[in-house]
Amino acid sequence: MFEILSDPAIWASFLTLTVLEIVLGVDNVVFISITASRLPESQRRAARLLGLSGALVVRVLLLVSIAWIAGLTAPVLTVMGHGVSWRDIILLAGGLFLLWKASSEIFNEVEGETDQAGVGRATFGAVIFQIILLDLVFSLDSVITAIGIADHLEVMVAAIVVAILVMMVAAEPIAKFVEAHPSTKMLALAFLVMVGMALVADGFGVHFERGFIYAAMVFSGSVEALNLLRAARRRKLKAESEQG
Repeated sequence: MFEILSDPAIWASFLTLTVLEIVLGVDNVVFISITASRLPESQRRAARLLGLSGALVVRVLLLVSIAWIAGLTAPVLTVMGHGVSWRDIILLAGGLFLLWKASSEIFNEVEGETDQAGVGRATFGAVIFQIILLDLVFSLDSVITAIGIADHLEVMVAAIVVAILVMMVAAEPIAKFVEAHPSTKMLALAFLVMVGMALVADGFGVHFERGFIYAAMVFSGSVEALNLLRAARRRKLKAESEQG
């Protein structure tokens, strides 16, 4: 253990993996925040914490089952000359579920069905089930990344634990910000649609680098931030003019 702690390469892989795990967990946090918003205010924090705790448990269990993870990539059937593995099936199912979930939320937002009367329609158990279901899909990418970067199980588990703890801290302010700004929520839902499409494409054997999706999201988020700043400035100037 001392040799591991004193090895600079180990620390470098730990820091690299922690940052990547946090980045890969962005879509998970967004999904959890939006899904939990369908619950009453008193249950949202518990749902977010349970959802991320479930993500931690799922990822650690997958890490200690590396041989099983490797077996998921082996083709189990052939469709039109293309070998389909269990990993492909899981990614395809998860992507379709995410597309359905994000699209239905967008529909409710556009049609005005997410007012206060709509809050509380979802049950706590149903929300937790949806979160854990997507945790499994998101965890596949996370665990495969961890295996590719670090050679020591202890390092992989430590990086994932730290990343989940960071996401737990960030989940509540992100959720409050998204709930307070409807346009930001729509942008986040569009982001989830992109992630869902990427998962479906992965399921069909067409891989899209997640970095392109994040780059698009960062650009869109930057534009949205400028719009929010402009709106805040207009409100400030209006208030000053009314006082004057």
